[in-house]
Amino acid sequence: MVTVSSLDDLQWLSESVELECKLAIGQDGRGKLPESFWETYSAFANTHGGVVILGVKEKHGVFEPKGVPDAEKVLKELFDNLNNPKKVSHNLILDKDIQRLPIGEAEIIIIDIPRATRHQKPVYLNGNPFGGNTYRRLHEGDRRCYDETIKRMFAEQVEDIRDSKILDGYNLDDIDLESLRIYRQMLRDRNPTHPFLDYDGLEFLRQLNGWRQDRQTKEVGLTIAGLLMFGKWPSIQEAMPHYFVDYQERPEAKTEKRWVDRIVPDGTWSGNLFDFYRKVYRKLVADLKTPFELKGDQRREDTPVHEALREALVNTIVHADYSGRISILVVKRPDMFGFRNPGNLRLPIEQVVQGGESDCRNRLMHQIFLMIGLGERAGSGVPKIFGGWKSQEWRPPFLYEKDEPEQTLLELRMIDLYPTEVIEVLRRMFGEYFDSLNQLERTAMITAVLENVVTHNRLLELVSDHAHDISMALQKLVKNGFLESSGKSRGTVYVLPGVQLPTPDDVFTHNLPQRLGISEGSLGISEGSLGISEGSLGISDAVRDEQGRLVSDHLDAPVIDDVRYIDPEYLKFLSSMAEETTDGRLPKKVMRDIILNICSGQYIPLSVLAYFLKRSPEALRKQHLTEMVRDRQLVLAFPATPTHEKQAYKATDIK
Repeated sequence: MVTVSSLDDLQWLSESVELECKLAIGQDGRGKLPESFWETYSAFANTHGGVVILGVKEKHGVFEPKGVPDAEKVLKELFDNLNNPKKVSHNLILDKDIQRLPIGEAEIIIIDIPRATRHQKPVYLNGNPFGGNTYRRLHEGDRRCYDETIKRMFAEQVEDIRDSKILDGYNLDDIDLESLRIYRQMLRDRNPTHPFLDYDGLEFLRQLNGWRQDRQTKEVGLTIAGLLMFGKWPSIQEAMPHYFVDYQERPEAKTEKRWVDRIVPDGTWSGNLFDFYRKVYRKLVADLKTPFELKGDQRREDTPVHEALREALVNTIVHADYSGRISILVVKRPDMFGFRNPGNLRLPIEQVVQGGESDCRNRLMHQIFLMIGLGERAGSGVPKIFGGWKSQEWRPPFLYEKDEPEQTLLELRMIDLYPTEVIEVLRRMFGEYFDSLNQLERTAMITAVLENVVTHNRLLELVSDHAHDISMALQKLVKNGFLESSGKSRGTVYVLPGVQLPTPDDVFTHNLPQRLGISEGSLGISEGSLGISEGSLGISDAVRDEQGRLVSDHLDAPVIDDVRYIDPEYLKFLSSMAEETTDGRLPKKVMRDIILNICSGQYIPLSVLAYFLKRSPEALRKQHLTEMVRDRQLVLAFPATPTHEKQAYKATDIK
């Protein structure tokens, strides 16, 4: 529930939540609920919730109050329609979700639309979920849901346990018996007197609910849980076409897809989830230091970090939606561990982090892990992950969702929350004034040093303070000269005084081919065919890596500023990634996968992307890049000028 007490609070709202402003004047000027409200209502409810403000005009982060002429009339219309099933499928709004703020002789109406529970989704309009009547909020816009998305919502609504379904035609021949044997041995090691140990083979699998009989239909067979946990790779592929698990160990603390060790189902092992867990967990903890500590008369080989990684891996497996179109991905880097699973969380992130409540998508698999001491009960798993990281005084884990395609990501970075050297730098800059800051303000300052910029949303991930308090703290730091701000609304970023965010002019120059003694004719190509402008050309004595990419102190990765400087073999390699784009229109996911592959580990300017993908720069920006940046798939080289013609893009850490 948001609380707005003045117009000044609209600024923090715009930085912290999904916000939509709508006029509610009506054609006769007497006040009317705009019809577009209902699309936004459905979209917010089906995504992460949001706030609609009636009677305010917003443009580029500037709010202009107009007022609602007859607030009572508009509110009556609102609740009449909310309680009309022919208009909307669920009423999620209570009186407490409505605020009225006086503006002169009129009022503005603030409506807090909560996120629908999975049992309420889909929230749709006009009595029919299909036919363009169901919306989701994607990248500050209300988008109609595809039928596949709606069907998945219905499946989540009615199926409390997704992995208990019996698979027709599958039997013990589809089970990797060696996996089942090893699991049985692990159960024996943990509890030598467990009654399940009296059984072998199919009967043992039955005790685990990997094989069961439906009491109503009398159907008997292998469950999804049994197959995914202990099955053979060909059988799993046949039953779950989108199933794929992937572990990658990457050698450097930067975004790139190069790996030095990888585990995927390749025919050399079973490919099932139990074996994936065993293989990957050993890799994750291989380099962790274990202090000498006795538990009784035995050396303890566990630490809070071991427990956190174990829980993160189990969580990734048991909460995944195996009907989704992306893989489970686990990444290990020198500076972080990353976990991705298909499917969004079933509970709000805040509730998951707080703990105490669980809504596991694959409860049978969770129980199978629990029996051998893996995983936590009753929603305590994520708090244990956060606790493990806090024990090392590292930055809090970063848990977030992406909505297209649906996925949940967890990043565990091994960076001190308050590094001593950073505090010393800030003390040298601000003297005793830095020590007068409270913990929230210090966290903002330290983040600005460690990450070059700090934003409202980033602080929400690091501290437990209310969004309004974060907004006030940032404004206070700017007012007192500790930080400087750039941008508006949810695009506002804050930096230390005098710190200049990189601009295209810092990285690129305006060197012309003629200054290099090269004519366009001698190259046999025109600049237009390369999709680049003269301003994007790099200077001849610029620092370049072995691929010909420009290396700049202002950026954390090389940039392909001009394809003319790129090594021919590397250029051929990049071009091969985009071969499919020559076939005309591609599905959105295919095109975006190509973009992410090309932008992995390097910045690619818009013009160069257009050259590789055979698309116009404007079309790329509108159809893909803007959304991918907002969805955390891409990061900007120049965040202070997001729409600059020389903007460059790089893939984020976990894809």
